[in-house]
Amino acid sequence: MGKFLYNKFLITNLLVGFIVLSSFFFFAYSSGITQKTKKNGQGCTCHGSSPNNSVNVVISGPQILSPGTKGTYQVSISGGPLMRAGTNIAASSGTLDVITGSGLQKIGDELTHTSPKTPQSGVVTFNFEFTAPNTPGTVTLYANGNSVNFDGSSSGDQWNFAANYPVTVSTTSVEQDISQIKYFELYQNYPNPFNPSTIISYNLIQDGFVSLKIYDLSGKEITTLIDEFQKKGLYEFEFDADKFQLSSGTYYYTIESNGLRDTRKFVYIR
Repeated sequence: MGKFLYNKFLITNLLVGFIVLSSFFFFAYSSGITQKTKKNGQGCTCHGSSPNNSVNVVISGPQILSPGTKGTYQVSISGGPLMRAGTNIAASSGTLDVITGSGLQKIGDELTHTSPKTPQSGVVTFNFEFTAPNTPGTVTLYANGNSVNFDGSSSGDQWNFAANYPVTVSTTSVEQDISQIKYFELYQNYPNPFNPSTIISYNLIQDGFVSLKIYDLSGKEITTLIDEFQKKGLYEFEFDADKFQLSSGTYYYTIESNGLRDTRKFVYIR
């Protein structure tokens, strides 16, 4: 009888321990996790065995920083179940920092969510700061995002990596650095994803005829935004998707000037 009670007691304690341990892992994941980016991990496999292209994860922010200077960046998550979303952010060098109220926390040298974040207009955004290292070169920012149905289990959840985001750390001015590469620099739009409008900007290093157009994924032209001669300098254009009755999805904007062409993609969420 005593042995039976002892075994019952042991089994009960093992069961309680398992429940506590399971709860720990559940809440550990729900309050963020690190080492899941392309820098040093295989992604958020707790939310699915492999990346899912229906989830869009985009890093945006300054692409050129002087050594030791700080810039503000954003990770945007859209698509998938998206009742809530979380992220993990890493950098190849330099320092990542939390912005108060962003929903992020710093664990080691990486950033992750404090808890799954609710979307606004179909997008979850996490803002953060990055300080460039003191040595010139190229730094890579990494991120992933999980889009979850928030039903208490991982069933049906999805995730994806962001495209690696290069940041040039240069001792020269932005204009000097760009002029060594080409006649203009086309920047990533902001915000991205967007609804309904976003800012497209570019820097002309020398005077020239400029064409700026929008295309869908099939290569069909949506509209021409700019088609004129422009003096060198920084230009910004607000693109309002509502004017063109676009469906949610990925589109491209392309600039041509002085015989050169550059293209970037952006995501519209209705």
